[in-house]
Amino acid sequence: MRIVVAEDLYLLRDGMVRLIEACGHEVVATAATGPETLDALRTCRPDVAVIDVRMPPTQSDEGLRAALAARREMPGLPVLVLSQHVEQLYARELLADGSGAVGYLLKESVFDADQFIGALERVAGGGTAMDPAVIAKLLSAGSRSRGLDRLTEREHSVLALMAEGLSNQAIGRRLFLSESAIGKYTTSMFGKLGISDDDDSNRRVLAVLTYLNESSSNES
Repeated sequence: MRIVVAEDLYLLRDGMVRLIEACGHEVVATAATGPETLDALRTCRPDVAVIDVRMPPTQSDEGLRAALAARREMPGLPVLVLSQHVEQLYARELLADGSGAVGYLLKESVFDADQFIGALERVAGGGTAMDPAVIAKLLSAGSRSRGLDRLTEREHSVLALMAEGLSNQAIGRRLFLSESAIGKYTTSMFGKLGISDDDDSNRRVLAVLTYLNESSSNES
């Protein structure tokens, strides 16, 4: 894969570059500010980009804004965003166009090489990869809303794992169920959430977006 790495902390940026290249992928550009990030994405059009949310010059959401701007210009551009803390709004912003190929990880996840590279490859392939810590925070909200309150406990568990970016096969292994059983749960879940029978990857993105929107609205 051809990858752009955007991170203002040199040691973390250098570490990610070394890890990515050690796994056989190519880092085609690096960036340390929001404007540099957008320029790199426009110039290189990578297979996937790793972007820190908070970057100079404002140290607010420069990286996120660069990622969103790039995806508006290049629809479907795969982006894996890194954040220091769980901030659900960022995950929702990225998923809002419903096209997938997005991920949201806490920076500490970078130190788990398998998790980081696995998320990067899922996003590059058009999937989603949400940090388990984000999902855990959503689950801790406790209450559910319109669409989610129609799901069974098992369907809710399946949706939480789907939000992490796991395939039906991987979800089945995690829940000790067959892949066909997970397929039945997802079909039922899509129906209850009012998601039409469309491309499966797109339905998964819409389901995750519903999950993030409704869960986070219950916290506010």
